[in-house]
Amino acid sequence: MKKSIWKLYGYGWVTLGFFLVSLLGHWVFGWFAYVDEQKQFGHPVEFAGYAMQMGRDTLENWQSEFLQLLWQIGGLAFLLYVGSPQSKEGNDRVEAKIDAILAAVDPKNAEKLIDEIDREYEGRDPDPRWAAARERAQ
Repeated sequence: MKKSIWKLYGYGWVTLGFFLVSLLGHWVFGWFAYVDEQKQFGHPVEFAGYAMQMGRDTLENWQSEFLQLLWQIGGLAFLLYVGSPQSKEGNDRVEAKIDAILAAVDPKNAEKLIDEIDREYEGRDPDPRWAAARERAQ
């Protein structure tokens, strides 16, 4: 059964809805403030002036908030995808130490035990030094 695009991207649709509602609210309430300000100073109410002012305010807001957040989320996701050092799990060092301890305590059975543990917890990256040692031993 194929899920609908609404369910597949539900979070994105809700986020887009919040974005559009807030953008619309910003422009609507900005219009009221603009009209009030123009009347207060006796200037004519012109849409071109309003659009210029609101466009500037919107871009300032996006620059300071929206783009910053976009970079934090998008940049982090990208760095995780490419495997930057900042995105690596902190357990690699501990796993390497445990593999070394197992090899020192029981050198004859260490390879077998490490292989069994790696198979049981499949999907985790074993220490490349022990993987290379196992390949040479085979």
